[in-house]
Amino acid sequence: VTDDGRFIALARFESAQAAQRNSERPEQDQWWAETSKLFDGEATFRDSTDVTVDAVGDPDRAGFVQVMQGRGSDPERARELMAQDSDKWADFRPDVIGSVAVGHDGGAYTMAMYFTSEAEAREGERKEPPPELAAQMEEMNKLSIGEPEFFDIRRPWLLSPG
Repeated sequence: VTDDGRFIALARFESAQAAQRNSERPEQDQWWAETSKLFDGEATFRDSTDVTVDAVGDPDRAGFVQVMQGRGSDPERARELMAQDSDKWADFRPDVIGSVAVGHDGGAYTMAMYFTSEAEAREGERKEPPPELAAQMEEMNKLSIGEPEFFDIRRPWLLSPG
């Protein structure tokens, strides 16, 4: 939940069929019937099978999560850029312990970034990246259509099966 009261949930399933089975469970209907009463307006749902998980640490231990939603002109190139130099990115930003990128229709995306803490994330944002990483960031920014929207979650609720 963001400071201004917006609720964002990401639920991952092993397959589209598993997600559908979950949606068809009577317990799920009952849960949503009760939960939906807690919202001021209508909830937005986005299904996708275009999911990329990058975990260099345990995202369940994140003290801060930032969710970004936006649109890009070339999702395939964005995926290529995100996959490049992951070891260099991990060294440069040890505060990032994982991410989940979700592609939607028309180049839209949702990305959750998991950080050790907000203080360390903000410190990391101020660091000047080495030239090769700066070039990747610049190219990613050029792929963006408009400005992405950022949602800061300072007290994340993280639950994974285990």
